[in-house]
Amino acid sequence: MTKQIAVLFPVTEAHRETLQKQAPGTEFFFGRLESLSETELSQIEAVLGNPSAEMLPKLTGLKLLQLSSAGVNGCYLAPGALPEGVALCNAAGAYGPAIAEHMLGLLLCLIKRLHQYRDSQRAGKWEDHGPVTAISGSRTLVVGLGDIGSEFGKRMAALGSTVSGVKRTPGVRPDWLSRLETMEKLDEMLPEADFVFLSLPETPATRGLFDRERLGRMKRGAVLLNAGRGSAVDTEALCDAVGSGALLGAGLDVTDPEPLPEGHRMWGIENILITPHVSGGFHLPATHDRIVEICGENLRRYREGLPFTHLVNREQGY
Repeated sequence: MTKQIAVLFPVTEAHRETLQKQAPGTEFFFGRLESLSETELSQIEAVLGNPSAEMLPKLTGLKLLQLSSAGVNGCYLAPGALPEGVALCNAAGAYGPAIAEHMLGLLLCLIKRLHQYRDSQRAGKWEDHGPVTAISGSRTLVVGLGDIGSEFGKRMAALGSTVSGVKRTPGVRPDWLSRLETMEKLDEMLPEADFVFLSLPETPATRGLFDRERLGRMKRGAVLLNAGRGSAVDTEALCDAVGSGALLGAGLDVTDPEPLPEGHRMWGIENILITPHVSGGFHLPATHDRIVEICGENLRRYREGLPFTHLVNREQGY
């Protein structure tokens, strides 16, 4: 039987039922594309999930690629990777609460020195690590005000921080945001912020955005948080900034390179906290459910010939 829809990410039985209800009478395949023959691959019309770059040329019958990620890897945007007739959609909007809470945890760990106290605990030492910093009364700058950046900004505002934001295009300022500007104002706003949160896609405009010069514009003792793409930050410059004390620290769920190689000096810098790109994914059940909902909705739209949601602009990269 023809396998017309391939689901590449893990699903529960309830998730299977949700997806199958959107395309009744269609054969689903749940698993890895690498296990299918070339004939079977050529018959797949829709892929839900993130196939490897090596699989793309074999999906000759593909009409819909619905990613399970909010970000879009470069392999899907490379010239010729996907024919113009293939709809490319992402799962933006599924990850905001999970990633925002994860990054808030990293920030609290840094400014309250919890990582140092954990080290003391493991060493069996009862010791005081000194002054801490508060969120209340602070200033936060959110760079990239999509779903993730907005969810983080709302939480910081609720905790008493004055939150500003910059985005690529002008927009309506929400009530929780004290100031909203476009990217041209980034350098002007950086020196004012105690905490800088990055939630940016990887595009030519964002690669290396926080280079040595821009990191140097940040307020002394500030904290950098990155939940977008590691390529936005100059890794060596960040190591120098935190290592020298110019920045209090950094909380990173993404790095450049990624994975961060064993032995890289960033691992040993006390006030750089690193998690291995796990703030999103399928770790929070509500996020997993939302990804399935987005995939199911676009699957229904595909079967009914309706416009897609979460359609990626291939020129912009998101």
